Order: sequence, then C-alpha cells, then structure tokens
Amino acid sequence: MAILGKRNLLSIIRESSPGLYLDGGELGEILLPGRYIPKNLVQGQKLDVFVYRDSEDRLVATTETPNAMVGEFGYMKVINVHPQVGAFLDWGLAKDLLVPFREQEFPLRVDDWVVVYIGLDLKSNRILASTRLNRHLNREPAAYRAGQPVTFLVTGKTPLGYNAIVENAHRGLLYKSQLSAALKIGAKLKGFIREVRAGGKIDLSLDASGYKRVAPLTNLIVSALQISGGKLAFDDDSSPAEIRQNFGVSKKAFKQALGKLYKSRRIAFLKPGIELRDNESWSPAGDAQAAVMTKKAK
Repeated sequence: MAILGKRNLLSIIRESSPGLYLDGGELGEILLPGRYIPKNLVQGQKLDVFVYRDSEDRLVATTETPNAMVGEFGYMKVINVHPQVGAFLDWGLAKDLLVPFREQEFPLRVDDWVVVYIGLDLKSNRILASTRLNRHLNREPAAYRAGQPVTFLVTGKTPLGYNAIVENAHRGLLYKSQLSAALKIGAKLKGFIREVRAGGKIDLSLDASGYKRVAPLTNLIVSALQISGGKLAFDDDSSPAEIRQNFGVSKKAFKQALGKLYKSRRIAFLKPGIELRDNESWSPAGDAQAAVMTKKAK
C-alpha cells in the first residue's frame, strides 16, 4: 500500500494520455503525470515516487523529491500568505506546502525562511507544515551513545551555540566553543553525539572525538600526500573553511592529526604546506577520498 507523504516503490497498472496510473493499494490508482515519466522505462519496472495531493486534492505521484517528507523537519521559504488560510512554503514540488494559522508559533511573512515539521492532518488527510516544533519532537529519553554518528538539522542560534534537531526526533546543541566557524540555519549536517546529559539533553559535535577522530584522519592525510607526490598545500595555518571543504573536519581535528603525524616524524611543515618524510606503509582506507581531495589541493 502506498503511503501518503512518503516515497513509495509502486507498480504500473496502465498508461493513459495524462500519464501512468500506479498501484496505490488501498489508496487506489495514483496518477504519475507524463512529465515525470522516466526515460528508458523498462516493462514491469516499479517506480520510486513521492505521493501527495495536488491543488485539487487528488492523489498524485512525482519522481521529484520534496525538501522534507511527512515525519521530517525542513527549512523552507515563505512564498505567499493567504489572509484566510495561512502561509505557503516552497516545498520543492509543483504544489506549495501550507502552514495553517493555527500551526504558526509566530506570524509568517513572505520571504521568511523557517524550520517546520511536516505532518499529516488526521481530519483532512492532507499534508501540512507546522512551526510549533516542540509538539513534534520525541519526548522519550534518547538512546544515543557517545560517539554515535547522527544527522541533524540546524534550527537556530543561541548564546551557547546552535540548536539542532537530531534524526528528526530530538533536540540537540552544538557549543560554539567546539566550532571553528559559524553554521548556517537550515543546514543538514552529519556529526556525532558528544554526550547525553542527565535529563536527556544532547550535546553534539561535527567531529568524532579522541582517537576515533584522529586516527582515520591521519591515514587520510598520509594517503593524500602519497597520491600528490609527497606534498600538500594545507597546514595548521589553513583556514577552517578550506579544511572543512577538503577534509570534512574542523580545523581543531585537522591540527590534532597533523600534530600526531609530526610527532611520529611522518611529515614536515613547509610553511606553507606539509611534506611526507618517509615512504612507510599507510592504511588504504582513505585512498578514494584522498584522491578527490588531492585534485582540489593542487
């Protein structure tokens, strides 16, 4: 059975002039308009589609992906406000997403960017958005462990750092003292659980901690040096943005890895840049990523 507001793998029932009709199970036949039909469609192929309601409240399918699906949080722009209905968001689909007035924690205006929760209204069976985020967060104790990789959405800035929603479920915090650069509100990031405090408060980090962070990074740096002929244009004076873009870690983590390599006499500092001092064997784990990174560094 197809699930409204989610991606579904559906079979083709029949073809017609408007497009393809897909098997929605208990939801009946669902139209995939012709403009979304994939090229080189194979007979018997199932289609990966998102199911929602169009402006006339009909069930339709699309191969496009919205900014967020039912049960998720997203960051979207207000593109219209109807005085009797509510605000409409750019959802990334042909139909805009409604935030009814009753679901607005504060008045929304055109061109505002807001973090919203996407839900299914039980009375109307329509997909709606809400800025009342606390209603939709999981209040059960978080079962995360320190060092666990997670994804999160940055929702706002505080005096301590940045609030975030972890795995579309729990509220977390990234302390500004742990960050090397400012974060963008609405950014979807991968990071780690730093600590789950008493009372369920969650501290987050963009990098793994301790040896789990440094060891794989040292392997990556050595691999990149080997591929590039023994030299790289990065060192501990490189900007946080350059390091994050090319290595995917904070400047603090990068400097720790360089320090470990320097103490073990694997590298020398050229100021600017670093040089591999020997040809000892290294872990191949980072070779693929290092090859891509090395092209950027040259």
